[in-house]
Amino acid sequence: MQQQRTDQELLDLLNQGDESGIELIFRQYYAYVCKAVYKIIPDSNLVEDLAQDVFYELWRKRGRIQVASSLKGYLRRAAVNKALNFVRDQRIKFTEEEQAPVQKSTEATAPELMAAEHLQSRIDAAIDALPERCRIVFVLSRFEDMSYREIAEQLEISPKTVENQMAKALKLLREMLEVDRKK
Repeated sequence: MQQQRTDQELLDLLNQGDESGIELIFRQYYAYVCKAVYKIIPDSNLVEDLAQDVFYELWRKRGRIQVASSLKGYLRRAAVNKALNFVRDQRIKFTEEEQAPVQKSTEATAPELMAAEHLQSRIDAAIDALPERCRIVFVLSRFEDMSYREIAEQLEISPKTVENQMAKALKLLREMLEVDRKK
């Protein structure tokens, strides 16, 4: 049985472009990454795809990655971000499909479209800037239409914690968007 290498040894192999580095990281952390994604998206097939994307991105960015704390922490953050981005992107596509047939013959003007796109990008940036737990709770509540109880069960936290995180997320979003509006 092969002895597990330290995070620094694995990162050194990865940064040197040694394919065994990504293979070892994958073997050591694949189940952990899947579990992190599954807490947000409980779909086994999708979880595997998103987890593989995390490792693909790690390999692709191998020369530019700076892991400040631990490899495990870095991979967890990457997995959560990948899952949340997927949820957000799917919600946007779903919303566009719902609205498409309802649109009237009146076309939006170019300035209106630009203003809407600008507002959406500000909102997306503000959501992305939320602290991790706030962002997860917010996305699950607003984009996945989950109740606080469902979110609490999914994330294995109390409903009161979910409520507090939502209040914090909404307050931070209001503040960030207000600051942006005043600029």
